[in-house]
Amino acid sequence: MPALARSTHRAPDRDPAWLGRLFWLCAAVVVLWPLAAATEFKPWLLFDARSLGVAGRFLRGFWPPAHSPDFLVLAASEAWRTVAIATAGLTLALLLAVPATLLSTHVLSVSALSGRMARGPFWVRQSVRWALVVLRSVPELVWALVFVRVVGLGPTAGVLAIALTYGGMLGKVYGEILESGEAHATETLLRNGSSRLQAFLFGLLPQNAAELTSYTVYRWECAIRSSVVLGFVGAGGLGQLLDGSMKMFNGGEVLTMLCVFVLLVALADRMSAGLRTSLG
Repeated sequence: MPALARSTHRAPDRDPAWLGRLFWLCAAVVVLWPLAAATEFKPWLLFDARSLGVAGRFLRGFWPPAHSPDFLVLAASEAWRTVAIATAGLTLALLLAVPATLLSTHVLSVSALSGRMARGPFWVRQSVRWALVVLRSVPELVWALVFVRVVGLGPTAGVLAIALTYGGMLGKVYGEILESGEAHATETLLRNGSSRLQAFLFGLLPQNAAELTSYTVYRWECAIRSSVVLGFVGAGGLGQLLDGSMKMFNGGEVLTMLCVFVLLVALADRMSAGLRTSLG
């Protein structure tokens, strides 16, 4: 009897879903092949003898890393400036995103409590949402190029570029987080005469504070990385110093700054992980 039971419940010889998986695999190949052809994606060129020789000579130029005391002090100073650019830019982005979120969030609409939002508040919310779309649609690199022309070279251009792009991003995601939460407490407060700010502070914010903070810290990490890229267009920080060393073909300085940047991102990641743990 046990032998019969084992034979009855024996595992199938083949995966019953293999046909579906094979179909989707073939469909992915059919879709991705023309995309790879359009982008001239040829990874085998990386392993060509000539390409390997060029890459080897290029990488040898990075050794040894620059380690003079004066340069290390300069790199540390620019790394600190990079963090300052990211932090100041994100702070300005919050000053832009928080009011835009309060204006564009449907849950905080008093007129919508009756079932249909009034025409005036509806168009105000739509206008704010479209403004946020415009802000986050323009990459921070483009904003930096604009502000470098307006305010000149330096960190100010980087701060303003991060503030505008990240303000649009934060405003959009904050609104989605607030509207995806439980709205009963907020609606109850609004129906009993509370202002929208009070409904936000005592209804929406407590239940969404951890998620909002986690996303804000993640965006701060992204702002640190972005501030380095913005330095290549003259927006100051570690990126501008890195751009100058690359143009001078000083591989040792480039390697040192890359190591500093990796350490900077690692420290930011550890800080954000600790903050998420304390909140969670």
